[in-house]
Formats: sequence, C-alpha cells, structure tokens
Amino acid sequence: MIGPLELLAACALDLAIGDPHWAPHPVRVIGKAISTLERFLRRIFTSTTSLRFAGVVLVLCIVLPVYFGTELIVAAVSKASGRVPAFLGTAFVIYLAATTIATRELLRSAHLVIKSIAKGDLEAARRDVSMIVGRDPQGLSDTGVLKATIETLAENLSDGIVAPLFYLALGGLPLAMAYKAVNTLDSMVGYKNEKYRYFGWAGARLDDVANYLPARVSGLLIVLSAFVVNVATRPADSFSAARRAFRIMMRDGRKHPSPNSGVPEAAMAGALAMKLGGPSTYGGVLSSKAFIGDGERKDPLSASYEAMTIVKVSCVLAMILAVTVTALGGLL
Repeated sequence: MIGPLELLAACALDLAIGDPHWAPHPVRVIGKAISTLERFLRRIFTSTTSLRFAGVVLVLCIVLPVYFGTELIVAAVSKASGRVPAFLGTAFVIYLAATTIATRELLRSAHLVIKSIAKGDLEAARRDVSMIVGRDPQGLSDTGVLKATIETLAENLSDGIVAPLFYLALGGLPLAMAYKAVNTLDSMVGYKNEKYRYFGWAGARLDDVANYLPARVSGLLIVLSAFVVNVATRPADSFSAARRAFRIMMRDGRKHPSPNSGVPEAAMAGALAMKLGGPSTYGGVLSSKAFIGDGERKDPLSASYEAMTIVKVSCVLAMILAVTVTALGGLL
C-alpha cells in the first residue's frame, strides 16, 4: 500500500510537471508493448472466434505482467532501502504513482481549446480538440468544439484522475498501474469498428468493469463540486445546481453508448444546465448518440470555464478522499 503522504506527494508532482515528453513514462512503454503484441497475435489468429481469444490473450499478457512487475519494483525498492538512501526509493515510487494521474495534462489540454475559441481561432481550436477527443473535428462549430471539450473534461475526470486515485488508495501502486494498462488497452484496441470489434472486446469489457465505480464516484464529485462552485459565485443557486446535476446524472447517465462515460457527462450537463451529447462523427462514420441534459444554457464559452472550475474542485475533493482512505487503511 502507498502511504497518504506519498499519495499526496504524487498528486502534487502531477500538478507540478504533468507528463513531460522528456521523462520516461510507463504508459508509453505499455502502449508499445500492446502494439507489438497485437501485430504478433494477428499473424497467428485470423478468424472471428480466434480473434476474440487473441483479445483475451492480449489482456492477460499486458495486465498481469504490469501488475506483478510493479509489485516486484515496489518490493525491490523496499529491500534496497538499506543500501541506498531511503528517500531515493520513496521518490521513485512517488514518481511512478504520479504517472498514473493526469490532472495537469487534462486541464492544460482543455484550456488550450477554450483559449483558442475565446480568441476566435476556430481552426486552432479544432486542431487542439482533436488531440483530446476521438470525433472528427473538421465540421465542428465553436459550440461543437466547446461541448466536446466539456464532455472530455467530465469523462477524463473519471478515467484520468478519479480512477487512478481510487486504485492507488485501494491497492497501491501495482493496482493503479494495472488500471492504467487496462485503460491504455481500451484506448488502443477497444473500438467497435471492423478492425477491433472482436480483437478488442476483452480489453473494452475489462475497462468497463474497472471504471464502473470510479465513474459513479466522479459523477457524485461533480454534483458536490457544482454546489461548492455555486456557493462561491451564485449562492442562491448552489442547492438547485447540485440537485439538477444529480437529477440529470440519474436520468441521462445511461443514455451514453458507454456504461460509464455517461454518468460524469450527465452530471456535468446538469451542473452547467446545458445539453451535451448528440450525433457525432468518428472516422467519417456518424454515431447517433443521444442528447444528455436540458438545453437551457446558451453561452457555451462561459459554461466551458465553469466546467474547468468544477473539474478542478472535483480533483481536489478526489485527492482529499483518496488520501483520507489511504490514511484510514494504514490504521486498520
């Protein structure tokens, strides 16, 4: 188990440096391993049934080595404490824990898009949003770009921040790193297109299971954050904003094609009093997604800034919750 001070330090390190390209990052190693193993497995398995089996093999050959490999690293660091300064081993574990969290990168990427729209540079905004969403950006209007950004903020609050913190608090660095392996598998092979419909099903289903609880925790954090943000800006609306966020989350959370992404997105739609979702194009193919939320709000730019604030507050609350759980776990 990781200690509460180490977890707090990992959160602080992620906020300070994010994921710089010059630093080694476990997810990049995991991604290369997935690509290499995919090419190898596809040379052996070609039929529909065998591709499903290959998908299971891919998951097992990625997730289990990541989990047990991280266990060995943590054990080796612990045993080496007598031969090298203890702070070096602790710093290494803190760095690895920080790589599982993506707070700074999420906020930075979303801010770039919002800033481009605020300056009236739609082409730059489309280019920036293409780095954080899977949909085709070419036909998106200013409103479409901002809505896509808000949806990504809500979804990645769960995938990139709450879920890693959840697993760090629950099972320490090995479980959090295994989660990152599952999430990376889903982002690389978990598509419902012709290429990955069978090969990627195991990774996609495991990601659904792994994100089930974190997504719902994220939705509740957004509800609470809507209250906190409105207390600071519009006190009279604080309770109504929180109630609306909870109501829309419960009403529309199941409308999303993903069993998990819709929960925080619906909570965010309710918190902002605006309509999200709707038909989107992915790789030239139209996806008829349902609308989420009620379309009362007409200013998507101000809603985007508010969404950023809600995510920041949710991150702080998630960090406090994770550190508290870790501290309580150390006492038991």
